[in-house]
Amino acid sequence: MKNKYITALLKICFLFMSCMLIYTACDKDEDVNTDQLNSSEVTLKSFGPSPIPRGAELRIIGSNVDKVQSVILPGSAAITTIKVISKDEIRVIVPQDAQRGLITLNTPNGEIKSITEITFDEPISITSISPNPVKAGAVLKIAGEYLNRIEEIIFFDDVHVLKADFVSQSREAIEVVVPKEAQTGKIIVSDGADIIPDETGEFGIPVWVYSDEDLLVVLPAINTIAPSTIKAGSTLTITGSDFDLVDQIIFAGEKVVTAFTKNSGFTQIEVVVPVDAQDGAVTLVAPSGVEVVSATPITLVVPSELNVSPKTVKNGAQLTISGNDLDLVSSVTFGDLTGEIVSKSATSLVVKVPNAANSTTVSLQTQAEKTVQTPAIAYVKPQITKIEPLTIMAGNDITIEGKDLDLVSLILFESAIEPGTIITKSETAITVTVPPSATSGTVKLVAVNGDEVLSTQTLNVEAADLPVIISISSSVKPGGLLKIQGTKLNLVESILFADNVKATNYGLRSAELIEVYVPETAKKGKVTLTLTTYNGKTVESPQFNISGTDPVVDPALIIYDFENGLAGSGRWNGVGQESSEDGVSGLYYEITASNWNTGYWWFAENHMVHPSVSGKADYVVKIDIRLKNDIPAPTAGRSEVRLMFSGQAVNILSYLLDEKGTNWQEGGVWTTGGDWKTIAIPLSEWAGLNDPTPSSGGDWGIATWINGSDFTGFCVDNIRYEQK
Repeated sequence: MKNKYITALLKICFLFMSCMLIYTACDKDEDVNTDQLNSSEVTLKSFGPSPIPRGAELRIIGSNVDKVQSVILPGSAAITTIKVISKDEIRVIVPQDAQRGLITLNTPNGEIKSITEITFDEPISITSISPNPVKAGAVLKIAGEYLNRIEEIIFFDDVHVLKADFVSQSREAIEVVVPKEAQTGKIIVSDGADIIPDETGEFGIPVWVYSDEDLLVVLPAINTIAPSTIKAGSTLTITGSDFDLVDQIIFAGEKVVTAFTKNSGFTQIEVVVPVDAQDGAVTLVAPSGVEVVSATPITLVVPSELNVSPKTVKNGAQLTISGNDLDLVSSVTFGDLTGEIVSKSATSLVVKVPNAANSTTVSLQTQAEKTVQTPAIAYVKPQITKIEPLTIMAGNDITIEGKDLDLVSLILFESAIEPGTIITKSETAITVTVPPSATSGTVKLVAVNGDEVLSTQTLNVEAADLPVIISISSSVKPGGLLKIQGTKLNLVESILFADNVKATNYGLRSAELIEVYVPETAKKGKVTLTLTTYNGKTVESPQFNISGTDPVVDPALIIYDFENGLAGSGRWNGVGQESSEDGVSGLYYEITASNWNTGYWWFAENHMVHPSVSGKADYVVKIDIRLKNDIPAPTAGRSEVRLMFSGQAVNILSYLLDEKGTNWQEGGVWTTGGDWKTIAIPLSEWAGLNDPTPSSGGDWGIATWINGSDFTGFCVDNIRYEQK
């Protein structure tokens, strides 16, 4: 809002100037000849005050002015009523219609004109505003004084109407149409000094005069809202007054409606309730943005008188829900799972039950964010009527007969470390291979929704003439020792790694343990191996990982593994990305940018909680690293890739020896031969790191601190503490 000039201040200034201007005017000679002053001729030396209020007394000073017959001020008739003070001073009353310009003295010897213009003090004032209250679009009359000087009217909250849009204007009054944006509050009349330049082209500070009273701008008024409980999509009727002033209607949930109907008298509105409106008050919005809120809230209808069929439903089948106002339903949930709506009407809703659903509670949600529940349901479970044969050697097939067996997702056998392999499945029968590790006992069926069913019959299982793998090392390096534990491992004649690479070097071998050295040529990554028995039967192992890296000894000591966005909350600088291609295990971080700056973070995490160890001298920090390409060291200067722990740094490049056996010095290269390898850095190298190590605080992450190289293809994973 612009600076405001207060009328009272202007009046004080005017009184002060009135006292002083007589002296100021007397200082302005009218260039009178000295000889004239000593003659009998009339001369004009000065007048004042100037500026002067109309109706005030003007003093005219000169010589022989008592002979003046009349005084003429621009815009008014000749003044003949003259008060003679002396032959050197006369006084006249300034007419109300006088205008700025030169004054004229009529004397017996002719006219005498002033050299300077008379100016007027024209204090702007507002005496009344009417009508009040007033409606937007109606004509408002502002009465006062010197309103002919006004260039704009400012309504409350900075709504401007310029002179060109006035209906009428005179010295005593202005008529203006109240803008639709006008709000209740005081109005301002302005001389527009800030929008109209003066004779020098400069803008000034405007004179603002406020109305004494607030202008009351009429707003729409709400009398009733019906019905107060209503169905979304139905028509709501609002009665009241001045609805021609309504631009928008807002329902709870910030649902804005601009399309509605008004009657001719603007006393009624009919509006369709949005389908996603919520319970709460209804708000009418005037063009000014002022909101009128209903005293009565509305309540949105929800589906009612609900029933379900069938009451015991099969996963994947259809459930029919009957009731009232079901066309309001936007989603159906079974616990945390959402069902697929097949069809919907006001009285019926058909939904497909999710395969994994097991909650007895079915909830209906509307777009109004309201929820109702149906009567509880139950779920069909698989039934076993027969197992054939009941006596079998592990590793062979059995057939399970029954009902709703198409719901079965897993079949579990006594003591088996893995489920049986389902060969065929229908609603009435399943053929399944009994795992080699199974022993005699009941058979358990696990349904798609997690429900479990035990057989009443006992399956008699004879031990298989096959080796059974119970466990296998999760990760091993080429050349490293892989341990396989199980039963009947003494039946194994040979072991083939991926791509038919045959093992040739073994450690211990027994019925429960085989130690085998991984061939250097074995395929790396997530792989399996095949055990071949002396009679030619084969058994495939669970998946394990062959890598050039050391296995992670204690997962609780992993600082970064990149599995969940840098252990859950990392920040990246756009130079790399998570990747899973040819990784050690799961995701890792790979540098993909080629342009680098000194002091540039690869990733940073200063807010997560890291593991802590005590006894720095007993630990190393291990990092799995892969350079997809050899990286030449800079020909001048050096590079550093700093691993930061709580603000303490170590250059990990120093631990990547090049093909010549040197490190980062000029002329060498950093390399891992394109494969993953593990480097180990004594934890004591972080000299300033507290012991025990901090779990948070300071800078954590990796950054190129000094750089002259391109680190594209630099991959890291599994940064962890490990005891020596």
